[in-house]
Amino acid sequence: MKDGISTLAKAPSWYQTTATDFPELPPLDGDMSCDVVILGGGFTGLTTALELTARGYSCVVLEGDRVGNGASGRNGGQICSGYNPEMGTLVRWFGHDMAMSLWEMAEEAKGIVRDNVERYAIDCDLRWGYLLAGVKARHDRALREHEEELHAYGATGVRYLDKLEIGSWVESERYTSGMYDPTAGQIHPLNYCLGLARAALAAGVRIYEQTEVTRVETGASPAAVTDRGTVRGKYMVLGGNALFRQVPQMASRIMPVGTYIVSTTPMAAERAEKLIRDRMAVADINFVLNYYRLSPDNRMLFGGRVSYSGMDAPGLRQAMRRTMLHYFPQLDDLEIEHCWGGYVDISMNRLPHLGRLGPNTFFAQGFSGHGVALTGLAGRLMAEAIAGTAERFDVFARIPHRPFPGGPLRTPTLVLAMLWYRLRDML
Repeated sequence: MKDGISTLAKAPSWYQTTATDFPELPPLDGDMSCDVVILGGGFTGLTTALELTARGYSCVVLEGDRVGNGASGRNGGQICSGYNPEMGTLVRWFGHDMAMSLWEMAEEAKGIVRDNVERYAIDCDLRWGYLLAGVKARHDRALREHEEELHAYGATGVRYLDKLEIGSWVESERYTSGMYDPTAGQIHPLNYCLGLARAALAAGVRIYEQTEVTRVETGASPAAVTDRGTVRGKYMVLGGNALFRQVPQMASRIMPVGTYIVSTTPMAAERAEKLIRDRMAVADINFVLNYYRLSPDNRMLFGGRVSYSGMDAPGLRQAMRRTMLHYFPQLDDLEIEHCWGGYVDISMNRLPHLGRLGPNTFFAQGFSGHGVALTGLAGRLMAEAIAGTAERFDVFARIPHRPFPGGPLRTPTLVLAMLWYRLRDML
């Protein structure tokens, strides 16, 4: 593997080297019909299929690549609380009652991950405990305010850590404060996705890989058209997120963002245990954040940096290692064994974008870095709406989502904006 234009989104990951066995599934071969045709074999599509089959619907899932080869199998594996915007922002935007409803559903989203792992016996290294870390004085104030805010919403288990305390939780001198959240956590995302796919197959869901959808029909009888056949359903669900670009009114409201992870060679278990207390997942609160955790085989999985241009920066492997060593200089003897990337989809307001295209076509996208948990919630809400109970789905559907400005110039505009935020983080 070498750094270069758009190469890291397909580069081998540590997740792939430790993935549980999963068979190659055949592509679609001919036309067929079902109750619900679902586009996307990741967290969103597979959770929707499981929720619907439990309600008695027949489902077909179409995946353009392999199950889990998109963001669902290449992300940081961190199960976050809440949403990208803070709750105080949601109260200002929507009022207390709607913000409280959104908070309760975000809490439910973490429970969906936990319940799926238990119900389907998914071996995905699920672990609870999460640390947000500050690196400057204004972060200290922000984390104190965040603790107060979450306590007001019932999350009394979260607690602020001052500089002395956080030094006993993470073996780094860079942090000035932190906040511990016992209800957030981490998983092996690819193995979680493959576990959902196994459960879906066992429930009778038909999943077709290597079947790219070229066109969708969103009328009263929705259809997904491919060069291998057409699948018609009474309903359709679009869950391709950053990789689904066939519907312009959806694509204009998200921006695919490249993000990257490296894994080191293994270290001794005693050394790993000393590095991060209780092997928690950690993220700083820079705008362009760094996030990391320890793997079960005692590697550092360190993520960060973003690309709005669709290109991988030259020398990215070395740059990621330098950033890791900035926080953990004691890891200088470890080599980088894997370096990979993938695309997440962000919305303008950084909230999930759920809605309808026509009467019987539903979509979910724009999870903005919180997709490990919120995709499962989206799947449940779309299944509820298809089954005739759309009140909770409509809470999200009512959230206004503007298209990204600039049309064909939006990518260079966002590149410049990201440069400004990186400079702000550095200062």
